[in-house]
Amino acid sequence: MEAKTIQQTLRQLADPDIAAHSQRFFKTGPGQYGEGDQFLGIRIPVLRQLLPRFAQTPLPAISAILHSPYHEERLFALLLMVAQFAKGNQPYRTLLYHSYLKHTACINNWDLVDCSAHQIVGAFLHDGDRTILAQLATSQSLWERRIAIIATYHFIKQHSYSDCLTIAGLLLGDRHDLIQKAVGWMLREVGKRDLAAEEQFLQNYYKDMPRTMLRYAIEKFPEQRRQEYLQGRISP
Repeated sequence: MEAKTIQQTLRQLADPDIAAHSQRFFKTGPGQYGEGDQFLGIRIPVLRQLLPRFAQTPLPAISAILHSPYHEERLFALLLMVAQFAKGNQPYRTLLYHSYLKHTACINNWDLVDCSAHQIVGAFLHDGDRTILAQLATSQSLWERRIAIIATYHFIKQHSYSDCLTIAGLLLGDRHDLIQKAVGWMLREVGKRDLAAEEQFLQNYYKDMPRTMLRYAIEKFPEQRRQEYLQGRISP
């Protein structure tokens, strides 16, 4: 009943014009990364305004919504999980974490990963064994690989960079644009806090990095330094 109530509420907010735009923006055409995804047409601020109303939704209902064909319903389920994780005790956080990893097939677009992976997977692994990240990084699933690198954002915010750099190393050869962008983004976040740590990684690997990954990683560098990387003129 809880899942039905949420879905009915969201579907009443549907906007066909926004949905049409979202289907183009999130690449839902044949052969694209979001192929076949369906949208209701609801902006994220509207979804966030509804979170307090459904804050106590039980996990089985949230899991049911995660299987929705509609992108915004899956997004809302993940936002609920993030909110509940932040306030939950350790046993409930453990349930949320395992449920999240059980449903990675439903976390199937970059925004769904980015709004949740560091706040659930990264946060749960803060004091635990992080070997799962390497497993995710070597997965055949594009979204599990993105979860692996985005999860390290939690550690980066705590000024701990080794996990990000390790996962970035595992993903250096990834051919998918969405992984290259995510790795470059996380390296850039490392650099915001410890430029020396980012540059050490870059100096070791920039010649092997896909161009997209490198461009994202050095986006905030001074122009002269950017060009030195792009033109391969960095001294050891």
